[in-house]
Amino acid sequence: MKENCIKTISSLQGFLKNGNSLKDSVVQNIDFSKLNINWETIKVDNTTFMGCEMSIEEEVTLRRKGAYIYMHPKNTPFNPYRDGLYNWQELMKGWTPKKDESVDLKIYESFSDSKYNPSINEALCQRIHDNSIDEALRKLVGYDGKGMTEKKCVAFMGGHSTRRDDEWFIKTAKAAKLLGENGYFVVSGGGPGIMEATNLGAYFAGRGNDELNYALKILEKAPHYTNPDFNARAMEVLEKFPEGAESLAIPTWFYGHEPSNLFASHIAKYFSNSIREDTLLAVALYGIVFSPGSAGTTQEIFQDATQNHYGTFDYLSPMVFFSKKRYEVDTMIYPVLRQLAYGKEYADMLHLTDEPEDVLAFLEKNPPRKM
Repeated sequence: MKENCIKTISSLQGFLKNGNSLKDSVVQNIDFSKLNINWETIKVDNTTFMGCEMSIEEEVTLRRKGAYIYMHPKNTPFNPYRDGLYNWQELMKGWTPKKDESVDLKIYESFSDSKYNPSINEALCQRIHDNSIDEALRKLVGYDGKGMTEKKCVAFMGGHSTRRDDEWFIKTAKAAKLLGENGYFVVSGGGPGIMEATNLGAYFAGRGNDELNYALKILEKAPHYTNPDFNARAMEVLEKFPEGAESLAIPTWFYGHEPSNLFASHIAKYFSNSIREDTLLAVALYGIVFSPGSAGTTQEIFQDATQNHYGTFDYLSPMVFFSKKRYEVDTMIYPVLRQLAYGKEYADMLHLTDEPEDVLAFLEKNPPRKM
């Protein structure tokens, strides 16, 4: 893999450390409007400024020297040139139990007005934003030159409508907690249901099981994401148990506005659902656990199987089907996948179980394999 030779500078400190040369650099999200930079002394060569505040005179000087400068419309409710992932505090800013005026909702409402037919400005802002999320996500999980991640990412997938008092919500939380305690970096799709259970379990990694059970009792008071107190109960858990373990959520604004998952420490939220789904599967090189779900989960199962079948990302990854009833009796998905994988190198990387401990045991015995 060719090494990326373009350097990104996203802080004033980084800019100052760079000296008098911006050759092969992208400078983003820095406010130069109150600084007295002598741009005539700065070398500009294959240099791009994205989302930086500066005077018209400075912009003219830089363009004359050959710099590329990109801004975005002032009324855009999000920053396309952001240099990091979201957290729930940023997305939920403005939310109260009585009224949702969150940043998350405002971005969704702006997006939904034209998501099927965006203007060129809107489309460019969304694509640049998603690329910024891509870059921040790659930094977080630590991709090397061969496509492997430093963090041992395992994703959970399943139904977004699963109630907090459902058997598989609880089992998923317990399985995610076990994985987090044994060196895995837990990932979800970022929404409610099984996704929330995933990040909840990871959040409680290192704590006692009695503490997780106490949190589950609090959450059960608002069991479904349509309940008015859904977010309030999650915040009650966070107040009772601050400073949980890290995990990742990869949601999207495409499907609609669902409550933000408050238990993930890192949120890679995308406009493009196709990029988001592909990224979610690609990141989870150490395996995917499929809890019970409906059409979306079924699609993700066969998408993941396709990636294994053709070695799309140069690694084979384990697939754990977490519910014998769902995947062997109700739908027959597991037998179908076994048949599809017959004679292929990933055939022995499929597993069916009902027990959280068995999920961990299988993943430990079956790390990703280089094609």
